[in-house]
Amino acid sequence: MFDAILSGLSGLGAGFVNMHWSNPVMIAAGCLLLYLGIKKDVEPLLLVPIGFGAILVNIPLADLMGGEGFLRTIYNMGVANELFPLLIFIGIGAMTDFGPLLENPKIFLLGAAGQFGIFLTIGLALFFGFTKLDAVAIGVIGACDGPTAIYVTAKYAPHLLGAVSVAAYSYMSLVPIIQPPIMRLLTTEKERKINMDTDTRPASKTARIVFPIVITIVGGFIAPKGLPLLGTIMLGNLMKESGVVSRLAKASENEIANVVTLFLGISIGASMSGPLFLKPQTLLILAFGFFAICLDTVCGILFGKLMNAMTGGKINPLIGAAGISAYPMAARVVQKEGQKYNKFNFLLMHAVGANTGGQVGSVMAAAIMLSVLQGMGLIP
Repeated sequence: MFDAILSGLSGLGAGFVNMHWSNPVMIAAGCLLLYLGIKKDVEPLLLVPIGFGAILVNIPLADLMGGEGFLRTIYNMGVANELFPLLIFIGIGAMTDFGPLLENPKIFLLGAAGQFGIFLTIGLALFFGFTKLDAVAIGVIGACDGPTAIYVTAKYAPHLLGAVSVAAYSYMSLVPIIQPPIMRLLTTEKERKINMDTDTRPASKTARIVFPIVITIVGGFIAPKGLPLLGTIMLGNLMKESGVVSRLAKASENEIANVVTLFLGISIGASMSGPLFLKPQTLLILAFGFFAICLDTVCGILFGKLMNAMTGGKINPLIGAAGISAYPMAARVVQKEGQKYNKFNFLLMHAVGANTGGQVGSVMAAAIMLSVLQGMGLIP
């Protein structure tokens, strides 16, 4: 009996004995994410569960991501089958106001221009030897849209989920730091001072209701593989704008979104096991993600300059930076930057229009890429 007790006690501390060198590194990384979320208030709703999940999965012998581990159960419940990002998209749709975009439809072009960096980054990833599916998952980081990146990666490149997810959400939170230097580099002081006309006719209720239906149908026929992404965000928006299912809309953007965000965050953290995460490939993915977001910002601003020239100086090129999907953060960055040079410069609503266009554009970009991959026979 005594020998059995001693044998049992010998198992204590086995986690230290079986620790891989990468485990304490990733535990430290998890603690860093917790610090950023709690102390610095950087995307806390995601970084806190991601950071804690990273700590849990890097404790040896706990087997939380094993066949019946609770983290594996959560992962299989909503990440492996892409359910969590789609549920979050319904909530995003319920929170999004497409009114500014409908009031000035030409701004939608900036949302499309803000996706060019994705395709350029895919080409770069292919050049460095990534497979076509991996390259698409990496390129989508440039959309600055976490749920889209997670959906595409979890479905077609699950081994990259940790790196892609961390890159997507980290860079999304860093938009106020990444974008301003690019905005100042590519625009003149005269362009930054342009005060755009705010006298636009409000979008009618009918237009607001018809918009998500039309976008779903047209987008679905153009790129069917992306319909789950496009359909869920538009369903959420339709519930909001119709006004007849307010309880469902509020639940989608509050209770459901909160619970799913928790599960999604801890699942992403669970994919950050040290031996799998700490590879040279991860550093390349982080670099390509940063490159993609910078390129998206550049393309959006350059297209804004083109629109400025075509309209005789009526478009402030700064709003092109809001053509990415970091809603509404990118729009706020544009407004803040514009007012530095002209305190009477109110670009927010125009930037919001470009920003919501960027949300639709990022989903359509992912949909187009998935449909192309299907046409190539790389996915069913």
